[in-house]
Amino acid sequence: MNWLQLILLSVVQGAAELLPVSSSAHVIVAEKLMGLDPSTPAMTFLLVMLHTGTMGAVLLYFWPRWRKLDLNFFKRILIATAVTGFIGLGLKKGIEVVVLERLLGHPQGEIESLFKSLPLIGLALLGVGILITWTGMRESKSSSAEGDLTVPRSVWIGMVQGLCLPFRGFSRSGSTISAGMLLGISRPLAEDFSFALAVILTPPVVLKELHRLVKSSHEGFLVGDLLMPGLLGMIFSFFAGYFALRWLSIWLESGRWKYFGFYCIVASIGVFGLAWMGF
Repeated sequence: MNWLQLILLSVVQGAAELLPVSSSAHVIVAEKLMGLDPSTPAMTFLLVMLHTGTMGAVLLYFWPRWRKLDLNFFKRILIATAVTGFIGLGLKKGIEVVVLERLLGHPQGEIESLFKSLPLIGLALLGVGILITWTGMRESKSSSAEGDLTVPRSVWIGMVQGLCLPFRGFSRSGSTISAGMLLGISRPLAEDFSFALAVILTPPVVLKELHRLVKSSHEGFLVGDLLMPGLLGMIFSFFAGYFALRWLSIWLESGRWKYFGFYCIVASIGVFGLAWMGF
């Protein structure tokens, strides 16, 4: 991977990460078009490093709003994160054991091997596109939601986030914000909750991918060939993510949520087309 590819991937991930259009799907498609393998430890770790940059943008953008929220908001974050971990890790293990090892015959198969499957990404994009579109259309026909962020609602959002984790293309922010809105939570609060969940989730994911990379490569490769490019990518993804957040908030406030769903559906058709062409 050269520096131009790194910059392009950083900007794509940073801009798409904080929009409900699945940054992972966009980055994976970009990697395949560049001739890179998205399923390798090096590329999955780079993707997580880019996520870390956008999480810095999330903290900068949302902190003035989060500091005004009460303690219950942060308790709900911990509850939802615990549910996400239980669902996400259980689903990941189930896919690796039942699908990869028993059905496909890949001993010690890792779910990351599915990240390069464009048909799966296309299906995930189609699914989240339908969810976002449905949520946006329901929103336009009803009055503004003012529901509280209760424990049961937090659990539901945590479950939705856990279901998203193993599937590249099923936008985490798109699904969790949609879930919050469908549960009757106001748009700004659903947005705050979704991105606060992302900040909590990112550090353990970074450590997991770092451990996976260390197991499969030499220390010199990690420090010299990937860590420094990853840090540069974080900077680009930070700025791209910050501007994407400002745009997302404007669109949420103007009731245009469903248009992100339309985009995901169209993008899924494009991904299926690339799969058909053999990428």
